Amino acid sequence: MEALGDKAKARDRARECGVPIVPGSDGPVPSAEEALALVKKFGLPVILKACSGGGGRGCRVVRKESDVLSAFHSATSEAEAAFGDGSLLIEKFVTKPRHIEVQVLGDKHGNVVHLFERDCSLQRRHQKVIEITPGNNIKQEVLDSMYADAVRLAKHCNYENAGTMEFLLDNDGEHYYFIEVHLQPLNISS
Repeated sequence: MEALGDKAKARDRARECGVPIVPGSDGPVPSAEEALALVKKFGLPVILKACSGGGGRGCRVVRKESDVLSAFHSATSEAEAAFGDGSLLIEKFVTKPRHIEVQVLGDKHGNVVHLFERDCSLQRRHQKVIEITPGNNIKQEVLDSMYADAVRLAKHCNYENAGTMEFLLDNDGEHYYFIEVHLQPLNISS
């Protein structure tokens, strides 16, 4: 859980085992000035995301370069107040993606299984409103690859619990990117 609970660490683990991630910073961005430099590197739009927590808090979509500094400061402040950690990542903003989650279960023997997908695309302020399962109109080969990547990432981290691997599926329905893990602290290690 420690290897996946922080978004920056989870991105690192995904990168290590070949799971596709959204292009973005290699870790937390230390300053608003570095955020601006990364925006120039990746282009707009980008999303600033709190490394800790969830629920859309500490997230800002930036569509204009002139908004980077104020968005960085407000997202940092919100993340610090909400989670006690103001660190942020920057990622290329995937426009109108589908938010697809794959539930996994891992035990202390290294076994990991997936429990298929949920489509959590209906959201308000980066917070899902409805989960639909199975997801509609997703190519089976894309789903199979997403399932395999969710299991591979969990195995790579010796994951022992229930967890939800979250992905963005782009508009063409062909490319997906790992974004984070939602951890469910259960004891299923026997």
